[in-house]
Amino acid sequence: MTSPVSELIELLSLERLEDNLFRGQSRDIGTKYVFGGQVLGQALSAAQATMDSASEPRNAHSLHGYFLRAGNIEAPIVYVVDRTRDGGSFSVRRVTAIQHGQPILFLAASFQKDEDSGEHQLSMPEVPKPEDIEAAPALAPEILATLPTKVQRWVSRQGPFEFRHVYPRDELNPPKRPPYQHVWFRLSEKVGDAPELHRALLAYSSDFHLLGTATFPHGISYYQPDVQMASLDHAMWFHRPFRADDWLLYSIDSPSAQSSRGLARGMIYDRDGHLVASTAQEGLIRVVHADEEKNARAVQTEEKK
Repeated sequence: MTSPVSELIELLSLERLEDNLFRGQSRDIGTKYVFGGQVLGQALSAAQATMDSASEPRNAHSLHGYFLRAGNIEAPIVYVVDRTRDGGSFSVRRVTAIQHGQPILFLAASFQKDEDSGEHQLSMPEVPKPEDIEAAPALAPEILATLPTKVQRWVSRQGPFEFRHVYPRDELNPPKRPPYQHVWFRLSEKVGDAPELHRALLAYSSDFHLLGTATFPHGISYYQPDVQMASLDHAMWFHRPFRADDWLLYSIDSPSAQSSRGLARGMIYDRDGHLVASTAQEGLIRVVHADEEKNARAVQTEEKK
């Protein structure tokens, strides 16, 4: 059987249709629609594939994406890359992800050739090492059976990444608590050394746990059937080299939630304390009553026609 890691790498390895045109497949990991991290990782992979790495390597240092429509898990996604600019030190690529003839994501990514300069960073929080944190136990079958089918798949699947929460939270009965968390994570298998692959893997995994931090003060979670959550935008900055198959610490906080939107920020450190990446995301967080949910589904069905 193909391992989850191999499946993910295949997912991020797009089919090239033309110089600036790519096609990617989707995977059902238990989310209602295509997982946002998948579209981010694939869009970054498409942008990276248009860079001339042989003559003058330029590495992605930032990306900014807007999620426009929910993606259909059953259909492929086409990525159109615009080679916006190749300057003396920086290059910019704009990527449009298209499904059923409509854009579902706009993404801009900036690349820079290596340069030396002064450095500083915020220190990594003092937290237990990943080896000192027990992996989360599997849900009991009788509890799993009470959850919606999609949530069951999300909870029970063996994904490509391993997560260890410094302050675990019961997502089925979430308490109210301050909006921050620390999560150790890593790819569950060793992979090759290509930095482009590790950046795409980190873009994919950066969508886990980020927006959920904004639900902490309200005692709700994605697992609950009356909670509607969706990423609206996502920004990411790559600061230093890293490996996605070594332990990384995701330190996340949420400074604000209002108007059914939550903002979350993250800093990603390697286990030696180097700040390797930063993230920010705003997303929809809405508690939907039964008739509102029915009306929302009717609107979504009408929009798809």
